[in-house]
Amino acid sequence: MELDTTRPFPRWQGLRAGISRATLDGPGYQRVLHGVVIAAGVPITPRVRAQGALACFFAHAFASHATAARVWGVPIETGPGEHVTVPVAGERLRRDGVTCHVRADASAVVVDGVRVSSLPDLFVELAGDVPLVELVVLGDWMVRRKGITPARLIGACRSAPGVAGRLARRAAAYVRTGVDSPMETRLRMLLVLAGLPEPRVNVTIRDVDGEPVRRFDLSWPEGKVIVEYDGRHHVEREEQWEVDLARREEIDDHGWRILVVVARGIYRDPGSTVDRVWRLLRARGVPDVPSRPSQAWRPHFPGHASYL
Repeated sequence: MELDTTRPFPRWQGLRAGISRATLDGPGYQRVLHGVVIAAGVPITPRVRAQGALACFFAHAFASHATAARVWGVPIETGPGEHVTVPVAGERLRRDGVTCHVRADASAVVVDGVRVSSLPDLFVELAGDVPLVELVVLGDWMVRRKGITPARLIGACRSAPGVAGRLARRAAAYVRTGVDSPMETRLRMLLVLAGLPEPRVNVTIRDVDGEPVRRFDLSWPEGKVIVEYDGRHHVEREEQWEVDLARREEIDDHGWRILVVVARGIYRDPGSTVDRVWRLLRARGVPDVPSRPSQAWRPHFPGHASYL
């Protein structure tokens, strides 16, 4: 029996192919999961672990939940362990390190040679494991980077049951188009959960002649207010930093106010960020700004150093 040892395979297949137990246990092979090995020297990537998780299942099983998320390369942290979904309970298997789910109506696609959950299904699957803000980060990423529409995510969540289904539907309602980065999403969600008017995403600012000057992360055009997330990449690229400063000065000349938020203002001191933005919106006369910010953001942004 010919066996491709550069792909994960169950030990029993190796034995059937004529590889001895001593050889399988020797330095020529490495463990992927319990009972599943691969040739030594092959990097154990998320793709390889997904293949290993599927190695003992029938062909129409697929990697799902956190396993599928890692294969897709989603921009959020996922929990440990591998996940496989099968269409009927009779195909469910017990395997160490693998959680098996049963879902008859799930859809799968092939990514990097591995059958995985489709993105709308993955959004719903992760609602049971991922907090609200990170689920919105995932949705914004799917829309911006993978061409999924917010309407498709809302549709996928419509009949999802239980607490996870409710969280998925709530998160899908916050997903927006054109969001450039996960930190933009986190900043926007901090402000929205604080009860502030929702900003417009990535509006292009133009000069008096109608020429585009710059596109900013979050803005309230009615008050000429801009809030931007500023990451370390600006500091590390001095030339880009200088260009950004010049553009900000030009925007200021046209009556706009710019407030810059860094990672500390989201992870370590979110309350200060909420207060700064709230005060600026009030000062600039932006409609529907509350008399005080809501405290509903607090469970989602604890503001501890351990969250960095």
